[in-house]
Amino acid sequence: MPAGGFAKVPDAPVLTMAQLAADVLGLLDQLQIPKAVFAGCSIGGYALLELWRRAPQCISGIVFVCSKPQPDAEANLAKRAETINRARAEGVSKLFDGMAETLPGATARHDRPEIVAELRARMTLTPEAEVAVQAGLATRPDSVPTVATIRVPVLAIAGSEDSSVSPAEMEALKAAPGGCEYHVLPGAGHFAAYEQPRKVAALMAPWLRQFDA
Repeated sequence: MPAGGFAKVPDAPVLTMAQLAADVLGLLDQLQIPKAVFAGCSIGGYALLELWRRAPQCISGIVFVCSKPQPDAEANLAKRAETINRARAEGVSKLFDGMAETLPGATARHDRPEIVAELRARMTLTPEAEVAVQAGLATRPDSVPTVATIRVPVLAIAGSEDSSVSPAEMEALKAAPGGCEYHVLPGAGHFAAYEQPRKVAALMAPWLRQFDA
């Protein structure tokens, strides 16, 4: 999916969650998949909340990793505005250097110092695309009311060292009436699935068995 600094996206003023959800629906249609279990990390989770609003009939279950239903608080909006201004004024090289240093948890940076370079190498968006992503994140809707409508199983995995999405914020997903299995991974930052892939997989595998035909 185009977003988050890990893929190329078309230059556009704003990359909205609605656009991302529409892309997923288009892919499902192309692959002739009527229904699926979806997993999203960070912006991927925000897009899945929009997907649920648009096409709940296509969703059997949802995994949220380091993603929350709340919109940006004022402080986050200010940070995104600063990021947009920096990307426009000086490009994204130094900006992405900083993101690669701060988004992984301190434990991952200590135990796997190479993770910073690995993440940085994946951040290939143009300045225009990064502006579009940040603008889309800043304008995403409040999805807390949406959580109360999710009547399929939910798995929520938070990182104890996530500086962007706190475990406390992710607890709002417990309100899903379809049931929410909630976990906090000790020592994981914002890229929990990348920092601790085996532990994330160990949580997902047994949860996914409920969908076996």
